[in-house]
Amino acid sequence: MTKNLLCIAFGFFTMIAVSQNSIEKKLDSIEDETLATKFIESNKALKGKIITFNKEKHNTRLAKDLFKLKKGGKKVYKNEMDKTHYKVIEKQEIPYYRVSYIFLDGNEKSMEDIDDLRADIISKYNEGYRFKDLAKHYSMDDSAKRGGDLGWFTQGDMFPEFEDQVINGKHSVNDIFSVDVPTQNAYYVVVKTHDTKLIEEIKVLKITEPTY
Repeated sequence: MTKNLLCIAFGFFTMIAVSQNSIEKKLDSIEDETLATKFIESNKALKGKIITFNKEKHNTRLAKDLFKLKKGGKKVYKNEMDKTHYKVIEKQEIPYYRVSYIFLDGNEKSMEDIDDLRADIISKYNEGYRFKDLAKHYSMDDSAKRGGDLGWFTQGDMFPEFEDQVINGKHSVNDIFSVDVPTQNAYYVVVKTHDTKLIEEIKVLKITEPTY
């Protein structure tokens, strides 16, 4: 009886070791996001997902450990219940932009009123008023609470018309300009607050397997 139990236990732990080795080999073969997505779909029990970490926004211990790895690098964390694998499948520097803005809602104001307001805002800014004070007074969305600061954003985060003016408008820091997004009835006064910044980002495949 005892001999049979030992054989069963040995077989069980051998099966776990083989399974873990198999997962390691599969991870080694995943070189990009397409392969990672296919792996996730084919191994749903491992609860896989792809996570993007941004060096400016993510300051956790995990993020810092992962940023130290090269593309293809792996990190494993174990606890009593499971074993979590992280593999860096993409690593690159992304251009980010930063501006402050005042939003004027075309659903609530006429174009004549908006044009008058924008002219007044730009005039006051050029006279020396701080843009964040103007934003707190005039902006018609929650950005007013932040003095209009949009924070760092990259291409694809905002409306195309907004991004085109910020990215391709050849504006210098502290320049003020207008942006129209008529399809959204959204009209803006914008100030460029920072130069373009390259921020490192990594895409990481995360999978979790039980350790029991």
